Amino acid sequence: MSMASRKPKKKEGGGVRTQKASSSVFSNFEQTQIQEFKEAFTLMDQNRDGFIDKEDLKDTYASLGKTNVKDDELDAMLKEATGPLNFTMFLNLFGEKLNGTDPEETILNAFKLLDPDGKGHINKDYIKRLLMSQADKMTAEEVDQMFQFAPIDVAGNLDYKALSYTITHGEEKEE
Repeated sequence: MSMASRKPKKKEGGGVRTQKASSSVFSNFEQTQIQEFKEAFTLMDQNRDGFIDKEDLKDTYASLGKTNVKDDELDAMLKEATGPLNFTMFLNLFGEKLNGTDPEETILNAFKLLDPDGKGHINKDYIKRLLMSQADKMTAEEVDQMFQFAPIDVAGNLDYKALSYTITHGEEKEE
């Protein structure tokens, strides 16, 4: 019981809980990924105050040549965070996006919609036409780049299960 009575004293001000939360988010990523996220965060933190706010987002978009971003779009982005957007919160957001759902299953389910017979493959010409004509249209070059990572059989069918795995886990390393 003496340990239990000491614990609340340590928790005063939320120090212990905050430490646990931040250390767990860092364990979700490899050191190289954390460094890349830190570089991205630093680029976005235009005023260098350690937090990304609406003005930082506006300036970031402007530096990318996009000046017509609406305030409500920026507000919606910032509302995804549960508090001020410091680096730990930034990592948490990416952790939720990358680990919150099963992305491989999500990608597979999207492909399955295009494969009503459940064959496990889709004709590459059909998928290319779709990708180049729908939503965020891809260029022929972008589709061809994707095909480099997709097993395609002699009949021209793309193995979308293998592609989904590659998208979510990276290329398999041959030994």
